Amino acid sequence: MARYAAIAGWGSCLPQRVLTNQDLERMVDTSDEWIRQRTGIRERRLLEEGEATSTLAVRAARQALERADVAAFTLDMIIVATSTPDYAFPATACLVQDALGAINAAAFDLQAACSGFLYALSVGANLIRSGAYEHVLVVAAETLSRITNWQDRNTCVLFGDGAGAVVLKATSRPRGLLACTLGAYGAGRDLIIQPAGGSARPATVETVNTGQHYIHMQGNEVFRFAVRMMGQAAQQVIAQAGLTTEEVSLFIPHQANLRIIEALTERLHLPRERVWINVDRFGNMSAATIPVAIAEAAAAGRLHEGDRIVAVAFGAGLTWGAGVIGWGGV
Repeated sequence: MARYAAIAGWGSCLPQRVLTNQDLERMVDTSDEWIRQRTGIRERRLLEEGEATSTLAVRAARQALERADVAAFTLDMIIVATSTPDYAFPATACLVQDALGAINAAAFDLQAACSGFLYALSVGANLIRSGAYEHVLVVAAETLSRITNWQDRNTCVLFGDGAGAVVLKATSRPRGLLACTLGAYGAGRDLIIQPAGGSARPATVETVNTGQHYIHMQGNEVFRFAVRMMGQAAQQVIAQAGLTTEEVSLFIPHQANLRIIEALTERLHLPRERVWINVDRFGNMSAATIPVAIAEAAAAGRLHEGDRIVAVAFGAGLTWGAGVIGWGGV
């Protein structure tokens, strides 16, 4: 009998602090109109002092476990997709495991930048489909405000903090991740990069003073790559699942920039009412954008048994991924 990994529960956590475009006008040389025209973003959420990536991850995970009616101690595996872990080591997933009391779960972090949730979802689903595990918790949590240069108007307007989580549960019904494609282009690594803080450029007074621990991005090149590769990946995974675009119930693109989303949906000939957009309210939350959107769509009653969701993302690396998710089944 075939095994699938249904999404049995979902959750999200968004910080309480809201940073609007008007707030940014007082911090850096920019304007609300400039930001909205170029990105579509009106506001974003920022972590409070004393909180960390694991703070958001645990809150989202608890919601997902409650909705799935799955006890933490029955989890077999916890995967946290993040580019902003609490520490270089131990893994943030281990901190989540301890906070949840998931004493029987293995735990590790996965880093594929904004594509991280789809990479982690693929790993978790395949672990279940192989027969190795019954319950896997996949969390994507990011605190990009911690590595954003708030004096750089080209990047500081883009990013926000947040977390989303799903509980995957074994089922015999064709639900969960039904088709997936993942890819990478390492030659584009310099287009989105945090130059210092790793083994290539360890922290020094010079790297700190020159802002090398912040996000650096070449926006125009990233825009072109994102539209091309996300479009190709979405078309590939839709065909892989044996679907047409008319059969896609909801399209969830990575929420990096409204102009990218509009160019992508035009390329795929998808009507606006079947595209989930929240970048205006949360900005780019990297790996967390897709699971947060899933949780929002479910809460809004937009997801029904048997629906086919297509999610697609791109990120630093460069990485990309797309997946077809069958909703329900538990």
